[in-house]
Amino acid sequence: MKARFCFIHSFQVLCLCLLVSVSAGAQQSDPSPKQLEQSLKQYPRADTNGDGKLSTEELRALRAKLGMGKNKAVHAARKPTFADVKYGPHERNTLNFWKADTQAPAPLAVHIHGGGFISGDKAQVTAGHMESLLKAGISVASINYRYSTQAPYPAPMLDGARAIQFLRSKAEEWNIDPKRVAAFGGSAGAGISMWLAFHDDLAKPDSSDPVEQQSTRLTCAGSMGGQPSYNPLVIREWIGGRTWEHPALVKLFGLNSKEDFEKPEVKKIMDDASPITHLTKDDPPVVMLYGEPDEPLPADCKPGQGIHHPKFGHILKERMDALGIECVYRHSADGEQPPASQAFVRFLRDHLLAKPQN
Repeated sequence: MKARFCFIHSFQVLCLCLLVSVSAGAQQSDPSPKQLEQSLKQYPRADTNGDGKLSTEELRALRAKLGMGKNKAVHAARKPTFADVKYGPHERNTLNFWKADTQAPAPLAVHIHGGGFISGDKAQVTAGHMESLLKAGISVASINYRYSTQAPYPAPMLDGARAIQFLRSKAEEWNIDPKRVAAFGGSAGAGISMWLAFHDDLAKPDSSDPVEQQSTRLTCAGSMGGQPSYNPLVIREWIGGRTWEHPALVKLFGLNSKEDFEKPEVKKIMDDASPITHLTKDDPPVVMLYGEPDEPLPADCKPGQGIHHPKFGHILKERMDALGIECVYRHSADGEQPPASQAFVRFLRDHLLAKPQN
């Protein structure tokens, strides 16, 4: 597959993957009739026999055409400069790093994979995104982090912070400009990226650990299908339906059932896990992409349906606009130029290549 093809369709692949999965990070099964209907609405050309319906076979054919499941093979063609580097004590505290071919210290874009905080891998970085950034003189890293089934919140977010700090500690050795660092990802990876973007700096200047002395603040962040809140009660208010019943949310907080959401001590933790809770006017700009239909959920929606709903993006943009922070919202079906996936990477590139402000 050519890198350009993967670049143009990268977000379409992500959105399609989200539509046909039972839950974020779960193994895919045959899509439901409703999921087929939603996929047809977004990809009408997938109806190859023109009967007005999308079959499971047609959906699989579309996934194959878009390169679903081929990202590992594509990005394996460019081996990491450093692979499986440990940035923390846990077995999943590892990252891959691709060094940009620059003389001056290069900006850094850190990819954080999705998977509902219960699955996924650093190998999921899209080849087109990586190639575009490297070509622009931006180094790329892709990280793993602890699943919530191994350690609930705040572990995944703190691992993301630790990875950013570790990479900054390698600035001189790996030719990184520590003042120009971005994070981006899809779904859970988007959430971690936004949490880091909005959270106060977690640096500990007096720590005996040189990694902990580094800043966790970002130049900008990129969100694909991200959720600015992980409080299911807030999600119920914002999105409606049964989105708030997504099983990954129970696991994220190490709870027994959704009934635990009502406990005061749990509400406090859920709010802390929500990126939008930490949003202040001094936070960096964000670019957001969404692919689910931008319309109300159906009356017969299933638990978790709508977990990547565009309304999440509308709400965050409204809050960021009110604070005077740049926030770009794009939908994969908006038809604007440049295409949404290109605009996403261009945003990261332009902000990382801009002269850092002192």
